[in-house]
Order: sequence, then C-alpha cells, then structure tokens
Amino acid sequence: MTSQAVASGGPIDERALIQAAVVRMRARIMAVVFGMVGGVGLFGATVWLLLRGGKQVGKTLNLLNNYFPGYEVSWPGAFLGLIYGAIVGAALGWAVAWVYNRVAEGRNPGLG
Repeated sequence: MTSQAVASGGPIDERALIQAAVVRMRARIMAVVFGMVGGVGLFGATVWLLLRGGKQVGKTLNLLNNYFPGYEVSWPGAFLGLIYGAIVGAALGWAVAWVYNRVAEGRNPGLG
C-alpha cells in the first residue's frame, strides 16, 4: 500500500490515474511544437542551400513554390518558408493530436 493510499484512507488505482494523464494529448501544444519544427526546418533547409551555393541553388526545394505561393530559395523566401512551415506544421500537429485523442477516447470511454 502506498503512502497516498494510507493518507487518503483508501486504495488508489495508480494505473487508472497514469492512464488518464498519459492517454490524452494537448492539441494546442502539439500545434506549437510541430509548427516550430516545420518553420525552423524549412527555414534551415533554405538557408543551408543559400550558404552552400552552386549553379542551381535549391532546384528541388524551389518546387515548394507550387504549394507555397511566393516561396523561393532566397533570403526573403527563407523567412516566407518559416511562416509557411509553421502554419503547415501547426495544422498537422493539431490534426495528429485530434485524431489521437479520438482514438484514445474510443478505446478508453471514461476519459472524455
């Protein structure tokens, strides 16, 4: 018996407490984290190509212009990529947490 169980006067189902705390993801936190990773990742990739230089800088990365209007492998494009990457990353992080929470609630009906 744990000290908490003794202090409260009854047994505590530690497994249920841990499961309730761990199972749910916070969608806002996931959106912030994924947004930061996406934005910094695209910014870093663009800057890396700019610093590396060459004949055709970022030929493949320039294809993102099809999805992100105005984006190009340039210094202004790096900052625009930071914004685009953050937006897409945040949306993806929020969606992952939302789907995860729906599945977790389906498997553990008492969590909702």
